Amino acid sequence: MVGTVLGLFLLVSGSFWWVTRPPALPDYSAVRAGWHPSEAWLYDRHGVLIDSSRIDYQARRLAWTRLQDVSPVARDILIAAEDRRFRAHGGVDWMALTGAARDRIEGKRGRGASTLSMQVAAYLAPDLAAPGSRGVREKLRQMRAAWSLESRWSKDQILEAYLNLAGFRGEAQGIGAAALGLFGKTPATLTRDDALLLAALLPNPQAVPGEVARRACALSRDRDCTRFAGAAASMLGPARSLALDPGLAPHLSAELLTKPGAKITTTLDAGIQRAAITALKRQLQGLGGSRARDGAVIVVDNASGDVLAYVGGIGGESTAPAVDGASAYRQAGSTLKPFLYAMGIEKGYLTAASILDDSPVQLDTASGLYVPQNYDKAFKGPVSARIALAGSLNVPAVRTLLLTGVDAFRDRLWDTGYRGLVEDGQYYGYSLALGSAEVTLMEQVDAYRSLALAGRWSPLRLTMDAKTEAPRRTTTPEAAWIVADMLADPNARAGTFGVDSALRLPFWAAVKTGTSKAMRDNWCVGFTDRFTVGVWVGNLEGDPMRAVSGTSGAAPVWRDVMLALNEANPGKAPPRPADIEERQIRFAAGIEQPRREYFLKGTGLDRVAYAPAEARRPRIVNPVAGSVYALDPDIPQDNQRLAISVSGQALGHRLILDKRDLGTADSHPLILAPPGKHRLALVDLDGKVVDQVLFTIR
Repeated sequence: MVGTVLGLFLLVSGSFWWVTRPPALPDYSAVRAGWHPSEAWLYDRHGVLIDSSRIDYQARRLAWTRLQDVSPVARDILIAAEDRRFRAHGGVDWMALTGAARDRIEGKRGRGASTLSMQVAAYLAPDLAAPGSRGVREKLRQMRAAWSLESRWSKDQILEAYLNLAGFRGEAQGIGAAALGLFGKTPATLTRDDALLLAALLPNPQAVPGEVARRACALSRDRDCTRFAGAAASMLGPARSLALDPGLAPHLSAELLTKPGAKITTTLDAGIQRAAITALKRQLQGLGGSRARDGAVIVVDNASGDVLAYVGGIGGESTAPAVDGASAYRQAGSTLKPFLYAMGIEKGYLTAASILDDSPVQLDTASGLYVPQNYDKAFKGPVSARIALAGSLNVPAVRTLLLTGVDAFRDRLWDTGYRGLVEDGQYYGYSLALGSAEVTLMEQVDAYRSLALAGRWSPLRLTMDAKTEAPRRTTTPEAAWIVADMLADPNARAGTFGVDSALRLPFWAAVKTGTSKAMRDNWCVGFTDRFTVGVWVGNLEGDPMRAVSGTSGAAPVWRDVMLALNEANPGKAPPRPADIEERQIRFAAGIEQPRREYFLKGTGLDRVAYAPAEARRPRIVNPVAGSVYALDPDIPQDNQRLAISVSGQALGHRLILDKRDLGTADSHPLILAPPGKHRLALVDLDGKVVDQVLFTIR
């Protein structure tokens, strides 16, 4: 009989032990190691937080908050509100359980008896707190789990885990997310009232402000609780502050922050980033959304290639604020010209003093005639390469491209980091000299940095752990130096931009502006001995800007950033390479004023003259070979005559149209040819054809 009773007792005890067995709980170290924040953070080169990004949207969790990083008053108030005998019990508060049982027997509103240890156990094993788990068996399982936790964890570890695992409001999990989202603070700076409001949320995280204020008042035991109503409304209102996230680089954050919990240290400098943002914001506000809505700024340290500022946009009146203007491909405009002239100088095709003809030109291409024009629709006649580049004249650039070759220039741009140029040179044609290709601001800044580094190019760095590559040569130091000197010459650009434009600084700086077709993009890129700064202003959706010129769009931003960067240490001109010679030159016929000029050794000149007409080969310049002209039936035919033009020494030469003599070449005849194909020939005194063109009338 005794054996039977004992066996029955053991059976019942074993069954009771089995059905109340709690799940296995992890160690404290495993919980810490398995913690994954929902955010990722971006820091500047000095460890200053510049931005963050939400990656995991299941719950908002910040980095694990250590117990010593929570203000003592907040710890004490949360313990008092949730488990005031936490330090004394072994996982189960028997006094609280007795009180809760008595309240239930007497029909009173029940008080919670779950300890912090029981709650942490439920966070670690969610089935302990599953819906409907309020029976005796479930409570016993929670109690046994709490005892197990207390046997392996210290009190501080349990409290720390509770503060990180508890849900406070909405999707905010942990005191770190709650302090930031509800107060814009760190847990270390929480005040007594902050802690009371947080503790008041714990029984019902979705409580309305009035209910939270009443609970906070009860927890405080203060006589005057009027302050809690406003504080609760502010805490739970839509205007909660996120002051700990400065939001200085949202576009870069979107690119670099891809994994929850990532902490990436960039090459950026928070101070320089703020200066660039301020300069761009001021300019866009001044222009107004009806003129230009978007902009981007990049600042680079020349020596290291580290990006010190990366501003992809500032929002404002932008209609595409999420688009990164610093990495978007846009037409380059005139900003590619420095590399064209550097190539021409390097190859010996021209010097800074070489005379280029800034006059109308028509070029026959596979897609038809290409007729480049200058920005102001005017032509300046013979100009030096220095004036042509600094003044951003288009026709001389196209004539320089005829010397270097389109394919060779495209390859040079590719070598200089313009990796958006994926087609061959013939695809872009002669318009490549004027920036018809699409580039990014990052590519622009890196390319101009190569000029500052005497013709050496290497990729830029955005993060401190990125590998640095040895620079490779893209042009000669001499060509890079001469082009930089041309870009830094305020007198050379005065004819186009004036003597006191935004491009003129109180220290040495080389700079180039550019405006794309139909005024869609405005660029300003330049460098000192230490920094390269690039600015783009335009509309990301591609609509043209209104009333924005080369020096009124991006240039003021470039100027403000450069002044801030060089305030303490003004930019200095780079040392002149040994293989460059200096000459005092004069121009024949007063084409330009006498000046000091620089040449590759062995190519120096003292006097520069424009080649006279008799020195040039006679040729037909209008019409251009392959031209197609359409007669308009609404215009009198006599008003649709075609002007014939000849250049070079053509004295005594005659023009022959379809075997019909039109007269001498210098008579500039106006012809009215019937529809069809026609051959126009230029013949010398001996009757020899020296030039001819085919054109069509429709």
